[in-house]
Amino acid sequence: MENLVYIRMRHRVQVRPDQLVKVSDIAKIIGPDKVARGIGQMIILRVTKEDNNIIVADLIQMIEEIRIEYPNVEIQSVGPSQTIMEVILSRGKVSWPLFILVWLLLFIGAAITIMNFHVDVSMLEVHQKLFKIITGREDSKPLLIQIPYSLGLGLGMILFFNHFFRKRFNEEPSPLEVEMFNYQQDLDRYVIMTENKESIRRLDDR
Repeated sequence: MENLVYIRMRHRVQVRPDQLVKVSDIAKIIGPDKVARGIGQMIILRVTKEDNNIIVADLIQMIEEIRIEYPNVEIQSVGPSQTIMEVILSRGKVSWPLFILVWLLLFIGAAITIMNFHVDVSMLEVHQKLFKIITGREDSKPLLIQIPYSLGLGLGMILFFNHFFRKRFNEEPSPLEVEMFNYQQDLDRYVIMTENKESIRRLDDR
């Protein structure tokens, strides 16, 4: 059909303050070239300073806007029915003192957590017993066991998180990345449910 247009909403996009958001910014449009380009250039809202950092665009409201301009076009929707627009504010310069302070807090906190865990499970006594089993001698500080164990602990954490600074070892996501992905999905569903009414009002008032 010449007047059939398919629209697929994007899941999440980034916008900036004062940006004029077009249909093509938040949706993939397939159809006759002239009609698809015209729909893609339609402006659905302007991001203002009064907006929160999250705006949700609803497919039904967008179709109503399109039908006003193109009443003879048949629209078929594919995929999600909302798009989450994340407003990206301009970032200032990095505060190195604050960065170093946060890094130290995280480093010290992680170190204390690891040490408390080893105290709880009596890791020193375990190392002493392993040293005696291997060498037949008793030692209150079995460095032969402790040093390789410490190096292996650090290496294991690097392999577990699948990152060494910005370098990835393979394409398989780490458990932390999977949990962050699940958290983001839950957060997006919550945002869609709580922000939907507000986005409808914005589109109607445009």
